[in-house]
Amino acid sequence: MDVKVKYELEFPITSSPQLLYQYISTPSGLSEWFADNVNSRGEIFSFLWDGSEEKARLASKKSGEKVKFRWLDEDNKDTDYYFEIRIIVDEITKDVSLVVVDFADEDDIEESKQLWDNQISDLKHVIGSV
Repeated sequence: MDVKVKYELEFPITSSPQLLYQYISTPSGLSEWFADNVNSRGEIFSFLWDGSEEKARLASKKSGEKVKFRWLDEDNKDTDYYFEIRIIVDEITKDVSLVVVDFADEDDIEESKQLWDNQISDLKHVIGSV
């Protein structure tokens, strides 16, 4: 298995952290911008894109602040890879940003970053932050 490279992106977003958290932590919220459909059974989330399904375990969450999903293999065992979405609020300006931590093959990093750009753009449209 190829070793993937960790990367981090930051997106300024005009929204309240509470509203944003609903869109990054719930199946219904994630279905509106992240995947075609998202279902959950307990801490296991199923993400569907164009007919293919990927599963991840909700590894951690902190209400109003962050979620972290760890990808599962075919046997529903944790892999080394995860994605994390954090809500950052600047203490002085109160500006809100989303920080995304993800992994990609070295050759696919730019493509992965572009995909996140597109998905965060979809999120901004859904919440009216454009």
